[in-house]
This record gives sequence, structure tokens and C-alpha cells, in this order.
Amino acid sequence: MSARVGVLHTVPALVPMFHELLLSRRDDLEIVHTADPTLLSRAVAAGITADVDADLRVHLAALRDAGAVAVLVTCSSIGEAAVAAAAAVDVPLVRVDAVMARTAVARAAAGAGRILVLATLAATLGPTGRLVNVEAERHGGVEVTSVVVEGAADARTAGDTARHDRLIADAIEAAGEVDVIVLAQASMATGAGADPRVLTSPESGAEGFLSAVGRD
Repeated sequence: MSARVGVLHTVPALVPMFHELLLSRRDDLEIVHTADPTLLSRAVAAGITADVDADLRVHLAALRDAGAVAVLVTCSSIGEAAVAAAAAVDVPLVRVDAVMARTAVARAAAGAGRILVLATLAATLGPTGRLVNVEAERHGGVEVTSVVVEGAADARTAGDTARHDRLIADAIEAAGEVDVIVLAQASMATGAGADPRVLTSPESGAEGFLSAVGRD
């Protein structure tokens, strides 16, 4: 039986990526995408202000009213705010970085207990860092550090994906002795490379979302 789901983006370029990720795992889905890049630009400029929160509620209510049984939010920077907004409008919501955070802590706890969170936006370090830290506190003995990859966000905004990816790759190479490297934003996945310590959110987020949706 088909299910209609919603996906809320702040980076329009992620729409086809997540559409394919979800449909490749479950071909009976009806997917309704909403992309509003101003949510991210406003959050970066001034944090989660009242107008950002209000627009989150509007978007999520519209997805609910369109028949979405649940919503995946693909932007880590607004993840916390989206959870609160979804609760306010009564629609189930899954953060794209939720599974990644749990996986990172489990891997680190089995090793030396060190996690590095990389982001291209300082606005993302708070929400994703807190998410990882909450998981780390449950395990104990896991240390989480966070770093902004300077210049990568500007490169992506300018359309220079190659430089964006190269800066992320350089930051991964410079990470030192850590067990896990978390790329905080879904848009960073293009720069992940082949380092086995690196975790990205698109695939695990899609899988986690579909597990939460389930089947009738």
C-alpha cells in the first residue's frame, strides 16, 4: 500500500537526491517536497527567529494537509526548530541527522571515544553538536569536538562545488586521531571521500525515515 510522505528542504539542490534515495528504497511512496532556502539564510543570519518558526509551522502544516503521514527534514541547521514546529502542528517528523548521531556515538564508544563534527555553517554546529552530545551522554566516555570548515559554505553559494568538496576533504585529512567524523550537513556528502571514519546523513537519514514511517 502506498504512503504519502513529506520532505522539507532548505537547499533546493537536495530535492532530487532525496527523491531518489527514498524511491530507491521504497517505490510505492508518494513524495511531496517543500524547499524554502530562506529558512536557512534567515537562521544563519539571526538564528531561529519568530518568523522562521512561524514559516516552519506553515510548511509542515501544509505537508500534513497534503496527506503526508510523516515529514523528513533534510536541514540540520533547523532540525531542532523543526521538531518543535512539527509537534505544534501535529505531524510526525524525523531529522535527517538522527540516525547518523546514534551511529557516530556507537562507533566512538566501541573505540577511543572521540568524535569530530564538521560543518560548513556555524549555525549547524549547535543543533547537530547538541544532538550528538545527547547521544554521547547516554553512553558516557565519548568526547565530541566541532569545527567549521571555513570557506566551504561560500564556495557552495558561489557554485564552486569542487572547492567546497576540496575544503571538506582537507578538513577530513587534518582531523587527526578520531574514531568518527560527522559531516553535519547533508549537502557536505559530496566531499566525504573514502575515509571509513566519515559519516554522512543522506542515506542513513532516508533509511531512518522509512523505518519510522513503516508499512501498513
